[in-house]
Amino acid sequence: MALPDDVDDPGVVKERGKVALPRNVLWSGPERTWDMSDRRQRAQVYEMVLTEGTVDDVRRFIDVDELIELWPDLWLAPHVRAAWCEHLYHLRGLRLAC
Repeated sequence: MALPDDVDDPGVVKERGKVALPRNVLWSGPERTWDMSDRRQRAQVYEMVLTEGTVDDVRRFIDVDELIELWPDLWLAPHVRAAWCEHLYHLRGLRLAC
């Protein structure tokens, strides 16, 4: 689980459109793509990247505004959710339900 301090940097361009996840994130099953314009598919990408992604994966795929909007609907392991709750407080001063 990666928690980059610069994930909220507005200069970092985030993935849009149809995306394929790197093997370290999607390590089982066939390769596939997700449509980041579809809320449900975007939530799936966020769940996998927050759980399995490297610092670079998080920077590439996670938009903090989108993360906050998706937060109530994301299924994350308790340790991942708690770590990101703390990280979002550090980044934005937000207290989200953990």
